[in-house]
Amino acid sequence: MASNATADYAAINARVRVKYSTLLSRNDFIALSETTDLPSFINLLKTTSYGPYLELAKDKELNARRAAFLIRQRISDSYHTIINFSPDFVKFFLLEFYRLNEVNNLKAVLRGITTQSSWDKVRFVLFPFGPDGVLPTQAMVESGNVAQAVELLRGTPYFKTLSFAMSRYSAEQNLFPLEVALDLDYWRNLWKSIKKLPNEDQDYATKIVGSLLDMNNLMWAIRYRVYHNLSEEEVINYTLPVGYQIHDKEIRSIAAGADIPQIIKRIYPDLQGVDDILLDLHTGLPKLEMLLEKRITEKCHDVFLGNPFQIGIPLGFLVLLDFEIRDLVVLLEAKAGLTPIEKYSEFLTTDLLK
Repeated sequence: MASNATADYAAINARVRVKYSTLLSRNDFIALSETTDLPSFINLLKTTSYGPYLELAKDKELNARRAAFLIRQRISDSYHTIINFSPDFVKFFLLEFYRLNEVNNLKAVLRGITTQSSWDKVRFVLFPFGPDGVLPTQAMVESGNVAQAVELLRGTPYFKTLSFAMSRYSAEQNLFPLEVALDLDYWRNLWKSIKKLPNEDQDYATKIVGSLLDMNNLMWAIRYRVYHNLSEEEVINYTLPVGYQIHDKEIRSIAAGADIPQIIKRIYPDLQGVDDILLDLHTGLPKLEMLLEKRITEKCHDVFLGNPFQIGIPLGFLVLLDFEIRDLVVLLEAKAGLTPIEKYSEFLTTDLLK
């Protein structure tokens, strides 16, 4: 590494470790899950690090959607703080990693347009990306037309990718080719960005980001084959040939019709219960995805036990915070619908029923 890692990471390491200490514990999640309804859940959540965000609603009664919108601001704030205090040779990568939230916003805007949703309805499902965003989201929604919305993206990193996929969208009137194009372009560029990091940072970023890429790529391939009955060629075209533990060979095997549980066990020999989970592929895939997410959380916690002066510390925290907020959104929706714990616990990265 050309720079001094200890000096470069000293400022950000201390800040991230403080933030890491405020992540919710399993006991916190158990207490939240034991609340009887949405108001009591929100009142308890206000006693945690999410309190200042929920209080932004002041005296307004919070529904699940509004509360979810407010607590997502915590991850936006965390990204901006961490990026600002990171060494210059890391900033570019964290910004690229953060951009996944903007890609998801873009997909949500396109969905809002196709369902003819109003801006007031769409805005509260968007991630609060902040001033670094380049999407004219309100203007896109109010255009009421996907082609016009894409035209508004001229000059942004997304225009070329979407304009290339527009011919198929126009023929099929289905957002699938646009969303796939955005996903593949994002993850392809992020994977390339790892190679621009110093060597040791490359190793940590590969383990964390590569595990996320692997999970997405694997689930894409399986879903394309199982849910959408895509051809072998299409599955290969709509996935990536690169990854950390999953590579072109595994993706091509899935696309060609190979036994999916056997492939999973070969890639992840320590993953428990794969055969039982995937007895029915249609119902088992969400459970498999949760198992893979739990593996990623373990990797993220592990980076805090070793060398403190590396990119894994901020990356690990940001991934853990993202998973935590997704768990909280599941709980918000469950409490709003008075859903019993047995119905939603399997969709949390936090184990509540050990």
